[in-house]
Amino acid sequence: MTESPVNKVIRIHQTGGPEQMRWEDVEVPPPAAGQALVRHTAVGLNYIDVYHRTGLYPLPLPAGLGLEAAGVVEAVGPEVTEIRPGDRVAYASPPTGAYAERRVIAASRLVPLPPEIADRQAAAMMLQGMTAQYLLRSTYRVQPGDTILFHAAAGGVGLIACQWAKHLGARVIGTAGGPEKMALAKAHGADHVIDYTKEDFVARVRELTDGKGVPVVYDSVGKDTVFKSLDCLRPRGILVSFGQSSGALPPLDTGLLAAKGSLYFTRPSLMTYTAERVDLVASAAELFEVVKSGAVKIEINQTYPLSEAAQAHRDLEARKTTGSTIFLV
Repeated sequence: MTESPVNKVIRIHQTGGPEQMRWEDVEVPPPAAGQALVRHTAVGLNYIDVYHRTGLYPLPLPAGLGLEAAGVVEAVGPEVTEIRPGDRVAYASPPTGAYAERRVIAASRLVPLPPEIADRQAAAMMLQGMTAQYLLRSTYRVQPGDTILFHAAAGGVGLIACQWAKHLGARVIGTAGGPEKMALAKAHGADHVIDYTKEDFVARVRELTDGKGVPVVYDSVGKDTVFKSLDCLRPRGILVSFGQSSGALPPLDTGLLAAKGSLYFTRPSLMTYTAERVDLVASAAELFEVVKSGAVKIEINQTYPLSEAAQAHRDLEARKTTGSTIFLV
């Protein structure tokens, strides 16, 4: 292995806008026991990176950003059995720091990539794809014939989830903003797409379900949609709130859950669902299988050099992106 004590990374020294992101030299330590040194080839962009940058999800400063990448193992520390030098791997896991040419990370968080999955594809799908996996297969297990509502259907998680839900035999109602994003969601499995900028999505969902509502709403938008999402549910339905791209959720009076039909509300995270390695490996394996079979196609619609991560954040927050976005290293 070529020694590379100095490594280019994106870091923040204080929270705030994209202008806080700096392209810096940082030394890379050798891997300790249980760790691996990974040379990244592609890094994923996710909305949680914005939450970390702004301080909504606080990090000790200075901090690296990014939770997802693919690359090659260059070295391993003692007691590592999961992977070997030379392995192609990917991950979607804390701690942050994926916005880097190289990094040291716990080997137990790395998943070997099958030959059929390219590095760029892996970097674009690990976090979003495993999120779709736990949402559709664990938080609420989608069954053939279910009608589901998925907000932000043209986003990275949304495009994967629409395809996967359709593959599972569900009828998919999506929301998106504008004709281009609506068309994109429809092309990826959504049976009906509601333009939330022009239509009352509650009324439309009720119309599409003969007034009954849906068993589950997947909501990553947050502040702008949460209360209306509750109104889309049938009795004993579940609201899965897994993001807040429009802003933090307002306080929720739990009495509303009773009044609107003994509803359930959950705020899950990928990190909980993949905390144990056995669950991480199983989630990734199920994701790899649906991608290899062609049931789910990963759309990389934007690429940026890693050094231009700030511009990518601006575009993401301005809702200019669709599908997955990756940084090339």
